[in-house]
Amino acid sequence: MFGDGAPLICLPGGPMRDSVYLGVLGGLSEHRQLVVLDLRGTGQSASPKDPASHRCDRLVDDVEALRAHLGLDRMDLLAHSAGANIAAQYVAQRPERVNKLALITPSTRAVGIEVTDESRRETAQLRRDEAWFGGAFSALESILAGQDTDSDWSAIAPFSHGRWDHVAQAHEAADDRQRNNEAAAVFGAEGAFDPVATRAALAEFGRPVLLVAGQVDLNAIPSVVAEYAEMFPNAKLVVQRKAGHYPWLDDAAEFVETVAGFLT
Repeated sequence: MFGDGAPLICLPGGPMRDSVYLGVLGGLSEHRQLVVLDLRGTGQSASPKDPASHRCDRLVDDVEALRAHLGLDRMDLLAHSAGANIAAQYVAQRPERVNKLALITPSTRAVGIEVTDESRRETAQLRRDEAWFGGAFSALESILAGQDTDSDWSAIAPFSHGRWDHVAQAHEAADDRQRNNEAAAVFGAEGAFDPVATRAALAEFGRPVLLVAGQVDLNAIPSVVAEYAEMFPNAKLVVQRKAGHYPWLDDAAEFVETVAGFLT
């Protein structure tokens, strides 16, 4: 837990990355107590006996267990990236337990929205004046063509950040040691998602929802996050300027102002 105030349950992405990468979410801990869940087999959580329990839909029960442990009748819930798939399914199953929902650069697998290759290219082109762009864009083309190598995935890392500075580089360098790759391989296994049922349930969720997209994020492209927002009857979309997949790193002040304002 970080900070004081009313608890905010936070679900990390990755998928299956140690929640330490969230830090204090740019200083959001000054406004709320961040209760950050380490998913099974990550961070300080033990690995389950059954590896199949790393599947996304099976992690939903852990969120409910945490809520019950904290004695919260209803909770505010924040999820980043792949963690949004867990949050969406939790809301679909237990809407009465969620007060406000914040989805930060969310993955859309749980609701069946696909990101097209062309939209990734168009978003990538916003960075064409940056020194690293040539090599990164070439690597992106290889990945989209299905001819990717490990070095290609390393080369596109700058696209995940609004600024490719020492903070962003350190953040990316930590990814391999913070992620449980075995668990990540199970996260989206067959049966993990039921988009039709989830979409139908979210359409009935009338509580306030915030979706934050990064203007230059190739993972959660703003147009895709906007489509996601339209599924909810009471959602607000914010596109953070010049931000990538981790908007609290790119502009902490703007990120905290947006999220804290929504939660207040």
